[in-house]
Amino acid sequence: MFGKDKKKGFFEDRKDTERSLISETVSIDGTVNSSGAIDIAGLIKGPVYSKEIVIKETGSISGEVEADKVEVHGHLNGKISADNVVIGSTGVIKGDIEFGTNLRTEDGADIEGYIKKTASATKSKSTTGDFLFSKSREKEDKKIRKNGKSASINKEKEDSEALV
Repeated sequence: MFGKDKKKGFFEDRKDTERSLISETVSIDGTVNSSGAIDIAGLIKGPVYSKEIVIKETGSISGEVEADKVEVHGHLNGKISADNVVIGSTGVIKGDIEFGTNLRTEDGADIEGYIKKTASATKSKSTTGDFLFSKSREKEDKKIRKNGKSASINKEKEDSEALV
């Protein structure tokens, strides 16, 4: 009657890689942590840390986002730190983006902030890359290459000469 092939219970074969859904009817005020993937169709006010984050078209986050992979089709008001970032055609971001490996934007994506490539956006808080669209930083780098000295030493020298 029961046979030898019994199905495993619901929790026995479940892994941390399962997807969680924060539906359109859910609003969270606080930090969200997950070791798996999160699909966000609702509203989150606070930072989100996960392995993978997908903000659906109806989803919105006001806070920092840190993950291996981030996909935005809704709204994000905060900084993104991820190895791989995808901004969909309906995605709206107001904040800086730090990515380690890949950044892809689709036609219609709306980004207001700096974009920065780092050695690894999620593994280290210290960033080694430069902002891709920052002109003032580019001028400092040219000074360093030309003089062989750090920009801060050159600035101190300029400041002391201006006082004389």
